[in-house]
Amino acid sequence: MEFVPKEFLAAWQDYDREMTIRKTRWGCFFGIVMVPIFTLLDYDVYPEHTKDFFLLRLLCSALMAALFFVLGTNFGKKYYHFQGVVLLFLPSATIAWMIYATQGTDSPYYAGLILVLMVLAVVLDWTFWQSVVCVLLVLALYVTACTFSQGSYEAPAGGFNISMFISNLFFLVSSSFAIIAGTYFHSRVRMREFVSRCELDKSTKALEASLKQLKENEMQLVQSEKLASLGRMSAGIIHEINNPLNFAKTGLFTLRKKGKNLAPDQQTEYGEILSDVEQGLNRVQTIVSDLRMFTHPNTEQLDAVTPEEVVMPALRFLNNEWRDSVQIEQKFAEKQTIWANKNKLIHMMVNIFQNSLDALKTKTFVNGEKPAMWIEGRVEGDRSVLIIRDNGHGIETKNLDKIFDPFFTTKDVGEGMGLGLSICYSIVQEYSGKISVKTEPGKFCEFTLEFPVKNVQAENQT
Repeated sequence: MEFVPKEFLAAWQDYDREMTIRKTRWGCFFGIVMVPIFTLLDYDVYPEHTKDFFLLRLLCSALMAALFFVLGTNFGKKYYHFQGVVLLFLPSATIAWMIYATQGTDSPYYAGLILVLMVLAVVLDWTFWQSVVCVLLVLALYVTACTFSQGSYEAPAGGFNISMFISNLFFLVSSSFAIIAGTYFHSRVRMREFVSRCELDKSTKALEASLKQLKENEMQLVQSEKLASLGRMSAGIIHEINNPLNFAKTGLFTLRKKGKNLAPDQQTEYGEILSDVEQGLNRVQTIVSDLRMFTHPNTEQLDAVTPEEVVMPALRFLNNEWRDSVQIEQKFAEKQTIWANKNKLIHMMVNIFQNSLDALKTKTFVNGEKPAMWIEGRVEGDRSVLIIRDNGHGIETKNLDKIFDPFFTTKDVGEGMGLGLSICYSIVQEYSGKISVKTEPGKFCEFTLEFPVKNVQAENQT
């Protein structure tokens, strides 16, 4: 575990458990098949023991089959490394019994113990300490089998061929050292490979997130450039409109002054006409004033803005889309203020109102219900809250987690880029605010905007 960083440790444990259990099951399957097949060797070397050894091998295979199913239980998953030791013990104990029952130190079956160690060490991906335990277990089984063996063909019953024992034990110990060393280095490589794969996945995800952010920034820069171009063009248009407006107002003042010379019965109608003209000019001037906000160079200035100062201009910009078709109700708290940039708030309101109006257009109203929007402002502690609610078709539950993502839209191609709510989210976050949504598909959608009553940015700087 020393080579696995803490951030990947849980993932490594899950991976090691899954792979070890899978390979231990393969080892069980391999043992179930191969152990009985070695009865052919018994028939050639110890024909008089063939039947007894075959039954012993069948018992070993049956126990490995039981272990195969235990590995799928909670107990097997919890003690998965222990199961590997059990898998080694079953064929090793079987071979040790055969050594004990035949020639003891002279039995060639010691090679079977080496084979079991080598096969399982490769198949099971042993850890270093697991390989040490398994090697010591096999050596103990061999020494015990030879010590209490029934005898040797070359020695009297109960005899012990010390030279053969040392020779066989030398091969067992040498093989064991090779297995332990190989397991140690293989375990290190396996862990490092896993860590490298995790770090690669982490880097890949970070790169993908960076590329996504880069694309979003690129699109926002393009959009900002478009807005800047529109602002420059609007500034020129505003200047050109203001000049004739000023001339018209000057002329209106002159006409009103000259109207005093008319006959009394004509002055009433004349005054009404001048009032209508003046109202029209004032309305145009108000629209021009609202439009100037989007071309103002100081877009980062923070002010204590009242809800009416941002709601009314936004509604005027969308006047043609809601007048005579959508009922709008407004209710604001007294002396309610929001610390933010006025221009950006108007931009945000336009986006939210536009979404609501689009939803109202696409809904069929029945039972006397009419399209409506409710705009409410209130102060809750140190938060200034704005609520915009409509009785449109709402937002589908599956889309709720994505509505603030850049370029996400449910509109048809060409009807929206999916940046409106993403921009709103960015603006709210910029001013230490919060935006949330409640909806019921087919009935309503409600956006809640929360802003600080005080200038948070100024407080943070101090």
